[in-house]
Amino acid sequence: MNILITGGTIFASRFTAEYFRNNGHNVYVLNRGNNIQSPNVIHIKGDRHNLGGALKKHHFDAVLDITAYTCDDVKSLIEGLGTFDNYIFLSSSAVYPETLKQPFNERQKCGVNCYWGDYGTNKLAAEKYVIENIAHSYIIRPPYLYGPMNNLYREAFVFECAENDLPFYVPKDGKMSLQFFHIRDMCRFIEILLDRKPAEQIYNVGNAEIVDINEWVRLCYEVLNKRPEIKYVDGSVPQRSYFPFFDYPYILDVAKQNDLMSDTMPLFGGLRESYEWYKNNREAIRKKPLLDYINQNLNCC
Repeated sequence: MNILITGGTIFASRFTAEYFRNNGHNVYVLNRGNNIQSPNVIHIKGDRHNLGGALKKHHFDAVLDITAYTCDDVKSLIEGLGTFDNYIFLSSSAVYPETLKQPFNERQKCGVNCYWGDYGTNKLAAEKYVIENIAHSYIIRPPYLYGPMNNLYREAFVFECAENDLPFYVPKDGKMSLQFFHIRDMCRFIEILLDRKPAEQIYNVGNAEIVDINEWVRLCYEVLNKRPEIKYVDGSVPQRSYFPFFDYPYILDVAKQNDLMSDTMPLFGGLRESYEWYKNNREAIRKKPLLDYINQNLNCC
């Protein structure tokens, strides 16, 4: 297939571009050219909001919109395209209000989530545009994506603590639920959508395997053959100042995904892959001052 992928230089979009390239497709990436491009993809240099005729001459079997955040992002791209057959929008589980009963399912009414704010409402507005204006389109809603090329300071933060034999500070009792989805599994699921063209348009995606914070930290340390010294922090300390996730447990119902793709990467295996990538790409991580806060406010207590 001829596949257009928005972005193509950082984490989800870069992994997706390389995945489909490695599987024999002609991969085009649309970005401004500010970062190093993956080898053997076709770079279309441009801004999705000012495309001119850059895409009009092309026909794409699939457009994978990995980097759109707003309705205008989607609208600008669609108006700048020539012809295409299928469109897939990477949305987010942030479209579910935190007040809904969990696990969240695709039939529930979406709306404002107070933890995610504009990010969630903008994704929801983009979804609405997709549903109303783009035939042969799919929307996928992941929880936390992880795996090789993840430049966010999530598992990388735990790996750094493990490498340096540091204790790990966990909010409250560490029993907050976390749900993940390996970036390769996301690409596999996109392949299935393009191949089978199911009737359903919106899919929650993610591991059926749910872990709590304690287990996630232990698995990250276990990748390095270490055991964490876990220290618990009471709720009076702002969680995001020393821990990479919001104080917000949520779980997605992924039954519809499982009907199409029942096997997903076990979390430990995925974390092991993440660490192998991290060891050789430390400079790519967008670090946050979590350790600074810990050293100044928690280690001394």
